[in-house]
Amino acid sequence: MNYVVPSLFDKQLAQFLHRTRGDRTLAQFSRKLGVPTSTLHRLEQCQQSITLGRLYQIMTRLKCGFADIFPDHVTYRR
Repeated sequence: MNYVVPSLFDKQLAQFLHRTRGDRTLAQFSRKLGVPTSTLHRLEQCQQSITLGRLYQIMTRLKCGFADIFPDHVTYRR
């Protein structure tokens, strides 16, 4: 197994997913997100990075935006 040091984005996504999942099981939450349970587990454990397509899918299913997941990395420009 290759070990990759998780990025700050991986860590923030993991925290967001775990916090948002709350008391739901991995299986329940993975169905809501439309991702395999094993993928959700790896994302929450920072063992897998997410693709942009999968991130978009999750944001759509949770009705949230990038700033909800990565609030420290959003700057607003006019």
